Amino acid sequence: VDVLKTISAITIHENEALKLSAVRQTTDRSGNKRVAGEEWLVRDSGSYLPLAYEKVQEVVKAHIPLPEVAILVRSNANFKDKFEIERKNGDQYLITCEETSAFIPDVQERILGTVEATTLDNRHYCTIVNPIGEDGKPMLGHRKIIKGEISFFLKPGEELEDGVKEVFIIGEDEGIVLKAIAAFLDESVSPSINRKPGDRWMIKGPMEYTPSIEVEIMDVRKAIPLHANEGIYVRNIQTGSIRSVIGKTYMLKEDEELWEKNLPSMIQTLLNKDRDVTADRGEWINPGKEKRAAKEASNADVGLIDTTRVVTFKVPHNAAVQIYDYKSRLSRVVYGPDLVMLEPNEEFTQLSLSGGKPKKANLIRALALLLGPDFCSDNVTVETADHARLELQLSYNWHFAGEKNQENGAKLFTVPDFIGDMCNSIASRVRGTVSSVTFDDFHKHSAKIIRSAVFGDKQEDIFEFPQTISVEPVDSRTRDSLQKSVTLAIEITTQSQEAAAKREAERIDQEANGRLERQRITDEAEAERSRKRLLELQAESAIIEAIGSSTEAKIENTKRKTEAVSIEAEAEMTRLKEAREAELAYIERQNALEISKKKELMEIEVQRFKDMVSAVGPETLLSMSALPREHQVKMLQSLGLKSTLITDGKTPINLIDAAKGLVGNPVASE
Repeated sequence: VDVLKTISAITIHENEALKLSAVRQTTDRSGNKRVAGEEWLVRDSGSYLPLAYEKVQEVVKAHIPLPEVAILVRSNANFKDKFEIERKNGDQYLITCEETSAFIPDVQERILGTVEATTLDNRHYCTIVNPIGEDGKPMLGHRKIIKGEISFFLKPGEELEDGVKEVFIIGEDEGIVLKAIAAFLDESVSPSINRKPGDRWMIKGPMEYTPSIEVEIMDVRKAIPLHANEGIYVRNIQTGSIRSVIGKTYMLKEDEELWEKNLPSMIQTLLNKDRDVTADRGEWINPGKEKRAAKEASNADVGLIDTTRVVTFKVPHNAAVQIYDYKSRLSRVVYGPDLVMLEPNEEFTQLSLSGGKPKKANLIRALALLLGPDFCSDNVTVETADHARLELQLSYNWHFAGEKNQENGAKLFTVPDFIGDMCNSIASRVRGTVSSVTFDDFHKHSAKIIRSAVFGDKQEDIFEFPQTISVEPVDSRTRDSLQKSVTLAIEITTQSQEAAAKREAERIDQEANGRLERQRITDEAEAERSRKRLLELQAESAIIEAIGSSTEAKIENTKRKTEAVSIEAEAEMTRLKEAREAELAYIERQNALEISKKKELMEIEVQRFKDMVSAVGPETLLSMSALPREHQVKMLQSLGLKSTLITDGKTPINLIDAAKGLVGNPVASE
């Protein structure tokens, strides 16, 4: 006997199995016959000594299923597993913790992975596609709804449709549009209704709703609150009729939907601009420029209006808007101030006017027509009889006169471009008239010739004559000659004015010399009269001096009395002086205290202002300065400023009149 090899026993632990294979046909230790190549498991714990024709493949460890995790297994052959369940080749099934605490796959089984449990609470539900029936077979094409609270595993072949969904919580102003995809008895209403496939209905809140298998959710709708000046377009999907709902809160019914009104892009641009016809009439809407900007901008940058809302337009004061109803083939004119709300069948009449200087057609687009008074300017090139080419810049005042009614409103919009027609007509008349006069005559009487060309020789009071802004020759030689003539005329006028001023100055100088000589003679006569009066007074003094010697005693007595009074006055003066000095010292101390008080209050106010500015911060001040003017004034008042001057740094400020209150008016010396 030869010893080929020594076989040692293998220890099989808990939750382990030994995988063996037969080298040739043999019988295992359990008495089961094995053929060559057959594999089987030994699951008993303890030591196992393989037989001579048994080969150890590997030690298979157990997989532990968890309450929230199941093991996905696939069968590779037909067999009966350890749970006495018949498995077919290719079957996939789950092993959960409820079936076994530890799972060791058999040789005919393969572990594909794990499946996590799907947990639903009472606010969630899910839809399973191709569910497994009670017989264990998949129901292809079927759907199954599972509501919480529950935790389950998706079986092989089952899928969640759109994941876990929340139960619909419908408020008082909400509703859900449902559609039946199969016939069923709807018991959610009283009495019950038999629903047929394709039926649509709506349920309204407040309620909690979980859909069934036979129902498809078409839309979740919410009531739309509308102001008195707001509305929506509603279309009935069954009849196709369109209507507008204005001024009330409205929820679409199951057979209704929002309808988008088709507006041309230029109309949307005009509505988006929110322009005031009167205040913004200098801002043009150029169609070519708008189209280029629309091509360059992305869809996200273009803020189009919501066309499901009723289109509104504020007609400003002294303006008119024409609205055309293509269904009834009638138009109406709305005069401002008013608010226009378009019905589904109504459209705006878009104005396309000439603009620029000289006038170009279709340059200005607008919805509202300004009724005036307003003006327009135009550059007209004319040629005189002596072939001098001139460029005239004319301005015309215009306005629409008449009562604001529908008859006159229809006339307003009869002419598509009244500006272009008016300017072309007037320019044609002016060219014809100027061509029959010479350059010198036209240069002297340009205003009269233009008025005659426009209105004829007989002008009525109602006509407002055009204003000639400037007349400039187009030909360079004519322009130079005219400039020389104007310069020579200016020099002649200047020299004549200088001569007149010189003569006037000489006349004023002679008058001043005459007044000075007359004043000198008057002063000499007055001096002679004064000397005469002096001599008379000297004579009277001599007489009084002679008389005064007799009363010398009286004078001495009077002198003593005067000295006594002087002493008393001096004493009183000293007393008053000391009293005033004491009073002045008291007032000075009071003033010093008041100045100190004012200084401390000023320092406190300055510190408070600094604290306020530092508390607000420069960034906040910068952002507040970008606010409208009234907010800036309130901000400066809150900081304690009594007087401020706010400017954009570009507009000049006239401070001449402002200095009148700072400098007193000089008083004329007498």
